[in-house]
Amino acid sequence: MFTNQSIGGHAQPGFSAPRFKQQGCFFGKKFGGGHPWMHRLHQFMGDSRPANIEETASAFVISLYAAGLQKEHFKISVKEEMLTIGYTVPEQGAPGPFIYQEYQPDSFERSFQLSNKVLTNDISASYTDGVLKITLQKNPETNKPGQEITIA
Repeated sequence: MFTNQSIGGHAQPGFSAPRFKQQGCFFGKKFGGGHPWMHRLHQFMGDSRPANIEETASAFVISLYAAGLQKEHFKISVKEEMLTIGYTVPEQGAPGPFIYQEYQPDSFERSFQLSNKVLTNDISASYTDGVLKITLQKNPETNKPGQEITIA
């Protein structure tokens, strides 16, 4: 049904690219910089947000963990059976007087390959308690229940 396109196009259960980014942040500018490869690793792997996909009787629901973000800066689009979820960090003035900073919102983009089992013109989204929920209604034409065949 879905193909996770965030890390090399392969689903990576249990893999967290931000874990590497967080490790690099520990050695921030205040503490003499970090490993030179950390920035390149982050550029290659991106800022992948964890997502869960569940199936109900009438829909598929993607729950994307995105705490601390503003819903006005999300962009969700569908083109050629590809669902793309993006977030752009708003422009800000000078950073606060941090002496150490582990959290900083980053722009990101996640994509999911859809199939004909979803009605792409009937998608809704909500953002509550740091979780972006995208509901994709099932296509009744392609989601017919299986048929049991008796053996004569």
